[in-house]
Amino acid sequence: MTKGNINVSVENIFPLIKKFLYSDHEIFLRELISNATDATLKLKHLTNVGDAKVEYGNPQIEVKIDKEGKKLHIIDQGLGMTADEVEKYINQVAFSGAEEFLDKYKDSAKDSGIIGHFGLGFYSAFMVAEKVEIITKSFKDEPAAHWTCDGSPEFTLEAADKTDRGTEIILHIAEDSTEFLEEARITELLNKYNKFMPVSIKFGTKEINDPKHTPETTKDKDGKETTEPHRQITVDNIINNPNPAWTKLPADLKDEDYSGFYRELYPMQFEEPLFNIHLNVDYPFNLTGILYFPKMSNDMQIQKDKIQLYQNQVFVTDNVEGIVPEFLTMLRGVIDSPDIPLNVSRSYLQADGAVKKISSYITRKVADKLKSLFNNNREDFEAKWNDIKIVIEYGMLSEEKFFEKSEAFTLYPTVDGKYYTYEELFNKIKANQTDKDGKLVILYASDKDAQHSYIESAKAKDYEVLLLDSPIVSHLIQKLESTKENITFARVDGDHVNNLIKKDETTISKLDEDQTKALDELLKEVIPSDKFQVQLEAMDSSESPFTITQPEFMRRMKEMQATGGGGMNMFGNMPEMYNLVINTNSDLVGEILGTKTKKKQERLITQSLDLARLSQGLLKGEELTNFIKRSYEMIK
Repeated sequence: MTKGNINVSVENIFPLIKKFLYSDHEIFLRELISNATDATLKLKHLTNVGDAKVEYGNPQIEVKIDKEGKKLHIIDQGLGMTADEVEKYINQVAFSGAEEFLDKYKDSAKDSGIIGHFGLGFYSAFMVAEKVEIITKSFKDEPAAHWTCDGSPEFTLEAADKTDRGTEIILHIAEDSTEFLEEARITELLNKYNKFMPVSIKFGTKEINDPKHTPETTKDKDGKETTEPHRQITVDNIINNPNPAWTKLPADLKDEDYSGFYRELYPMQFEEPLFNIHLNVDYPFNLTGILYFPKMSNDMQIQKDKIQLYQNQVFVTDNVEGIVPEFLTMLRGVIDSPDIPLNVSRSYLQADGAVKKISSYITRKVADKLKSLFNNNREDFEAKWNDIKIVIEYGMLSEEKFFEKSEAFTLYPTVDGKYYTYEELFNKIKANQTDKDGKLVILYASDKDAQHSYIESAKAKDYEVLLLDSPIVSHLIQKLESTKENITFARVDGDHVNNLIKKDETTISKLDEDQTKALDELLKEVIPSDKFQVQLEAMDSSESPFTITQPEFMRRMKEMQATGGGGMNMFGNMPEMYNLVINTNSDLVGEILGTKTKKKQERLITQSLDLARLSQGLLKGEELTNFIKRSYEMIK
């Protein structure tokens, strides 16, 4: 038997591991199973190239709990180690970076998840164990070895009587970590970190119906049928899927394979995804994965962190902001890359050059896939537009490269259910919706019902009205106005339609100068100036006599502030102000001026104003009650 000290000069390395990394203590199982997987896959490689003169067979990793003995076992059938290799890899190499780790990370290790980054993966076992044993037999024809350490720098190394190839790690679980002797806790961790590991992982056994047994059905004398119960057999409980869909070639997968894998990833999701994007690249970095577009709502507070990040099929995190472009964090699925470090903080990942390239690649790949979906089946893409637009619009705002590519597939729906690309829209409306100054005005509504009368006024002039109703539409149109030449967006209720798209022709007012002045003074006496800015306009006599609009700039700034950015607090704090457009050519306005009594004039103005307010949903409470009462009186 050999005794010795681990190659580390700092006596208190183990308490430090436990203290500084305790917030991540559950990852010990991930680390040990990752090591077991590496040992198994390395053996596979050696047997494939002929360097290992042994049968690879069908090895698996086994996790066993010995609750009574307070032990947890992790057993593999991989390469194994000789006594010399234990001395080299466990006592020397694993601690080669220990002092650097202490110097650099002892203040911040709790946040950095640094276990494994300096070869400390195996020693994460000491976060939960008071003693660790390794019993290992190499695939080479050499004796087995037994290593023991109680968490101090001292260890023992002796011969063992193990005869089968592979390594068994035995953790003597510490008193403060007995949760890891519970079957439910280990099952939870195996499902979280090891669900798709490339080597089968056994955890106990389970009962299943015997596939070789067909239950017999018999009839009694009365002809009543009885079927015998299924015969049960006991099989290994394999907790993982070693060959998940993302590790296969897209050509080898059908639609049902993608759907099945989605349900495997998200067993509690009952709605099918709209479509998927299979990522598969080997240059300039390695990356595979499948991203799914779920049905989206217009709620910007939807839960993110649905994408799972893996490194060689080992779960790393589902907090992927900064690694995946932010607008895609609303998607679901898996990304796997050996180029993503397994055990470092998000801040480290976000600064990593390889990770930035991965983020750019994913952006480009998603844009290319959306373009091909649009080109291959436009009708289907249009049908899904409302469920995916929030992701695309967010991407247009947040990723310049995506914005450049998005013109090929971004759609602009109209209130009548037609869908245009920007180029199609431009060509459709440029002749009719260019104003007298040569600027193209794109009209839009955000609520078909609330803005119905304004939409109808625009349609009466053969104007197209888009339906843009996502919460970030104000930001989006600001972006489009700043990148497209000589265009502006105007919401249909932002002003009277004649003022939204000003043409050269003018309508003559029926009122002379004195009548106009008298009307203006009369209106200002009745209409509250703190809420309404009165505008007298000469329009067609068939147009509405009183129309309430809200200035585009002010409303847009308030909306942008409400969804983040775009303007200072001054816009959010300002009271709601509306324009009241009075059609001086309407019969009602003529009647108001021609009415002899002041009281009746005031009543007509108030009633007309309240009707305009009602159409905008601005009449509420006592004012609405008074309006209804007054309306009944007028009917009488």
